[in-house]
Amino acid sequence: MTVAGTQTPRERYRAQLRAEIKQRAWEQIATAGAPGLSLNAIAKQMGMSGPALYRYFAGRDELITELIRDAYRSLADALRTAAASGADLAGLGHTLRAWALEDPQRYFLVYGTPVPGYEAPEDTLVIASEIMNVLLDAAQPPGTAASTPPDGHPDTRLEAHLAQHRQWAADHPAAPAALRRALRFWTRLHGILSLELAGHFTGMGLDPAELYDSELRHLSQ
Repeated sequence: MTVAGTQTPRERYRAQLRAEIKQRAWEQIATAGAPGLSLNAIAKQMGMSGPALYRYFAGRDELITELIRDAYRSLADALRTAAASGADLAGLGHTLRAWALEDPQRYFLVYGTPVPGYEAPEDTLVIASEIMNVLLDAAQPPGTAASTPPDGHPDTRLEAHLAQHRQWAADHPAAPAALRRALRFWTRLHGILSLELAGHFTGMGLDPAELYDSELRHLSQ
């Protein structure tokens, strides 16, 4: 691995080209969606031949994978920074919404409809698990008893299920009550965000931010 600042001119040029290709890809996704991503179209925009561009990305799937890695890493870093600054679950929720609103296409690439014919490699799931680990840390504050639900609303049937089906939490030692709290937090907030970013609240005469804040208050009780 080349140490930053010691790259050769050729390596710097390659990194710059890859960054430009990814930027063009995001622009294309914003207009045509991820399923319409075309390396040949990007090559034409950049004044390159298709074969020349394929020296930087072997194909559409490799490019999508890089975009997904960047998106997950960006969110993981944002949440980790917020948590390090003392953010609780509500604070992490606000961080998630700000990140999603900053770039809706980035959000939809990782949390929207799967791209037909594409299967993400295992390492992208590892980055995604880092995001969930931050939430699980916040879902069970230090000293919380494993048998006491942090939000005070027990659902023993779901907790029993999660105790036996915790693959999504990887190796995190969170108690079943914390698993439930983090999962409810994740699914309910993503539900609102997905509807908001897709424009489904338009014309309803309500402020999605108020609805989102209401959910955060309820989940944080």
